[in-house]
Amino acid sequence: MNDSSARRTGRFARLAATLAGAAVLAACSTTTSGGEGGEGGGTDELTAAGTYPVESLDPHGAQGASTGTQFAGQALFSRLVKPNPDGTLTGDLAESWEPNEDVTAWTFTLRAGVTFSDGSPLTAEDVVASFERMLELAGPNAGNFPGATVAATSDTEVVLTTPEPDAAIPGKLVLFYVLPAGVAADDTAFFNSPVGSGPFTVDRFTPGETLSLVPNEDHWGEVPRLDRVTVRNIPELSARLTALRTGEVDVVWGIPDDQLPVLEGEDALTVETVPSTAEFTMWFNSSVPALEDAAVRRALWQAVDFETIIEQLYPETGELALAPVTPVVLGHAPQEPVAFAPEAALAALEDAGFDFSQKLRLQFANAEFRPFLQAVASDLAEIGVRVEPLEKEQAVFTDDLLALNWDINFQQLATPTFDAASNLGRLYTCEAARNGYCDPELDELLARAGGSADEAERTDLYDQASAIIWNEAVGMYPMTVSIAYAWNSDLEGFVPDPSGLPDFSVVRGAGS
Repeated sequence: MNDSSARRTGRFARLAATLAGAAVLAACSTTTSGGEGGEGGGTDELTAAGTYPVESLDPHGAQGASTGTQFAGQALFSRLVKPNPDGTLTGDLAESWEPNEDVTAWTFTLRAGVTFSDGSPLTAEDVVASFERMLELAGPNAGNFPGATVAATSDTEVVLTTPEPDAAIPGKLVLFYVLPAGVAADDTAFFNSPVGSGPFTVDRFTPGETLSLVPNEDHWGEVPRLDRVTVRNIPELSARLTALRTGEVDVVWGIPDDQLPVLEGEDALTVETVPSTAEFTMWFNSSVPALEDAAVRRALWQAVDFETIIEQLYPETGELALAPVTPVVLGHAPQEPVAFAPEAALAALEDAGFDFSQKLRLQFANAEFRPFLQAVASDLAEIGVRVEPLEKEQAVFTDDLLALNWDINFQQLATPTFDAASNLGRLYTCEAARNGYCDPELDELLARAGGSADEAERTDLYDQASAIIWNEAVGMYPMTVSIAYAWNSDLEGFVPDPSGLPDFSVVRGAGS
């Protein structure tokens, strides 16, 4: 099996909006000076200005699932497999992959002759060491592989073994990056100038501010045509859009509703909207006494008029969610919408003995979500529930998220594997302990879904699992999102990505 198709392209028609302020914002400015850029000898430089800063280059660490680190990871390092824009999988380091009969072992055959950017060969031992490092650090992606082991059976073959059948292993590996063997779990110095096998290498990096990339001349595939890609953190959305209109910035995505008509009227820009795997997700911390009762959690959900909030804030870019994962994800199963019913919500809270004097901590990161969460807090205040939105720096947010130091947690939660196994199967089990909720029946359903190679059976099992998550109100699931891109029409090869992670290694400017 050289490429693995999940046959999920048809689901993309289910989404029709764009997300305001999602992911990273990118830019490109064409120059006529600079070095010999890649095989094409281009002289272009591209500058990306992101909503989500690149705080860390370590794809195995605590920031491994953040948008900024994922963006850097795909540029600097290789994976065994990677997703196409339609969600199907294609080989990166792996030329082929096959499961055994009971789907408890997957054999990956690696490309021969791949080297790191320092010229050293990449072998199966590097894959094994990287996998073990990821598990040791226990970052976000490690939860996808409970009890899994990887062994090298030759320099160009590895076997990944799981204690239980797992048909979703290839999809989960799109978040696994291969580093040179010998990079210790606590080796922070390596990431000051990391050695990888991706299309780019690091020229300079200031965490949270600037990441400058140049082509990896030893990349096994096509060398990037751009001489340099610089990712800068420009927090203010208005500044980024102004830069787009003036030509300082040539690519932007995550465009707010009120700006789309303006950009669509610009002759020099191409504007396109693509469905995404992201969904507004608001977990309740079921481990705190105030929220341990499902009746309380459900009542809080009923008290928020999400449909009106979406119409007011995202009339073109939001759609009411009907499941814990979006329609483009394998395992999406629509549930009964939770109707806005503030009077019923208040009565349910009173019956449950809810303490209205306490204040619920609603944590989030990134300022673009502030109006949405203020609207949520306002609706809850209408029935006497006090909510304090707490905007945190990304690193603090992540630490507090894992420590359950919150009452309600807001994330724009994506499923970059296009498979519910890496969302529901990773985040909702008792062992994961991500939101304080534990249900052995849910664990069993998720395990059976992850172990089935039959797509119809998996979808049915995820339907049952989603019903528990939905009805028990493990969280509130307000909105599915899509991503609107606008870019300078002179760019060649730019492809909007449904995860907000476009591949700049294939982009060329008009001067290339």
